[in-house]
Amino acid sequence: MPREVEPSLNERQFFANALQENIRLDGRAFDQFRALELEFGDEYGVADVRLGKTRVHTHITAEVTTPFPERPFDGIFTITTELSPMTSPSIEVNRPSETETLLSRLLEKTIRRSGALDTESLCLIAGSKCWSIRADVHVLSHDGNLVDASCIAVIAALQHFRKPDTSTEGEQVTVYTLREREPVPLSLLHFPLCVTFSFYGEGVLGKGGDEEGEVVLVDANLMEEQLREGSVTVGINRHGEVCQIAKLGGVPIDAVTLLHCVNVAGVKVKELSKFIAGRLEADAKKRDKGGLMAELRADNDRVS
Repeated sequence: MPREVEPSLNERQFFANALQENIRLDGRAFDQFRALELEFGDEYGVADVRLGKTRVHTHITAEVTTPFPERPFDGIFTITTELSPMTSPSIEVNRPSETETLLSRLLEKTIRRSGALDTESLCLIAGSKCWSIRADVHVLSHDGNLVDASCIAVIAALQHFRKPDTSTEGEQVTVYTLREREPVPLSLLHFPLCVTFSFYGEGVLGKGGDEEGEVVLVDANLMEEQLREGSVTVGINRHGEVCQIAKLGGVPIDAVTLLHCVNVAGVKVKELSKFIAGRLEADAKKRDKGGLMAELRADNDRVS
């Protein structure tokens, strides 16, 4: 399996010296995100997120299917991830890499298992028919912090998505087109987002490094990820409710540092949620042309 190109010795030393002087190579503060861009497609449920040079495209789809026998009153919600070989030379077709596996698991824990989407609202006929919501996450460019960018993309796409309206008569379900009825938004109970912290200790900084013994960075780029000695991903919503904390190996972290990370994550998630809400409002204004009633009213423009 091809390996990722690792930073050279000169790059490692330059990076360590910069951290010892409290400088990041791209000029950001230690707790600052890269420039975030969020765009929605012409179709409902399509979100394109750019976090620096990292780019993630998410598409939400819905179809009527049969619920699981053990959950007859719940709909189905799945998240699939895809990293193509154009993203990184270390990724091969049909061979999930460690990066893709970790990304998929963290999205599952943060969004699906935390109950962000109300699956009971997806039920049409108990035990017979329900909506199946699928989020396809495509990584188009990988320059670090895929988890945070993908989580933003999925949550924004879920908020943006509209499923077709339905009516039920006995065992018969009628699905209406967008021309027949206005589509309805999904029922989301909360909006969890991820914030990833990268840790650098004596292995990077050396014995005479930072006085506190370690440096913590938010939103690491690819080179910062390759050189870090440990990481923590905090899944939290804007109300400060922690959904999950993932500490996947690396250097040990004390409780005080972990609590500080959770507090910082809470502040960052509030800022990100406000940004997403603003982009959704702007998109709604762009789409609002008066609706069906505007088409049917009598004072439409007439050709003189």
